[in-house]
Amino acid sequence: MAEKETNPVIEQVMIEQNQRPETRQNIFARLEKELKRSIVSFFTSFKFPVMIEDTDADMLEGVLQKTDLSNGLALVISSPGGFGLSAERIIHICRNYSGTGEYWAIVPSKAKSAATMICFGASKIIMGGTSELGSIGPQLTTSEKGVTKRFSLHNIVESYNDLFKKCIKEKGNLQPYLQQLANYDEREIKEFRSAISLSEDIAIRTLASGMMKDLSATVIKRKMEIFLKPKRTKTHSRPIYAKEGSDCGLEIELRDVREPLWELLYELYIRTDNFVSTRAAKCIESREHSFIVPPIKEEKK
Repeated sequence: MAEKETNPVIEQVMIEQNQRPETRQNIFARLEKELKRSIVSFFTSFKFPVMIEDTDADMLEGVLQKTDLSNGLALVISSPGGFGLSAERIIHICRNYSGTGEYWAIVPSKAKSAATMICFGASKIIMGGTSELGSIGPQLTTSEKGVTKRFSLHNIVESYNDLFKKCIKEKGNLQPYLQQLANYDEREIKEFRSAISLSEDIAIRTLASGMMKDLSATVIKRKMEIFLKPKRTKTHSRPIYAKEGSDCGLEIELRDVREPLWELLYELYIRTDNFVSTRAAKCIESREHSFIVPPIKEEKK
């Protein structure tokens, strides 16, 4: 005789419709059995306007406090990015709570910008052939007439420097250069330089204390240029795939997208990504615990 369902059918349907954590618990259990360490997922929405920030570090710490991490931690991460200082906090938290003193980063799809920084803090990054890392160079976001524009701070500073050098070398009419330089604010340029330096410092220090601990800061900076400057990627959003990351010296474990483990990871990704695209803006989960941030409702005019 078939075993009766614990929950009434109507309750099970409600759980599935609302995409509650119970719909993903079984995947966590199966992944933990396969990887032999605890799994925690950290997803921020690509649809809603949210970023990795300090409150995420607090929520993640809350989940890690209640999770058995004696055999280590594997962090499944999906995010368009956010604040570098928050990423640095998250790295510190993951390393300190993990029973092995390190953690794995698993990228089922996209871990961009500050999310890439969090991957840098891992002892290894598990990726599939379609998984994406990205540039960690800071950006300036502006909005004009409802249109959002993003500019690389590196490109802004570089264009200012080039213009300034041309102005100094010019022995004739300086007016065209002075007019263009008037569009820049020297105080902002200094802030932009500091932001670029901070981003590089976080990445280099993180790697020097982890998967690149045998290399000098100078060597790390040279090897990681594709992540630090837009010279090769041309744009902030361009994917950096597993092979390119490995060529830089990152410890990347490339998994076949057709293998059972990756199918499980992809299912967790699809379920959670759909959740943070419809009913939540952020979701940090383990097999037994879940923190969810709802999307901010726009005020009606």
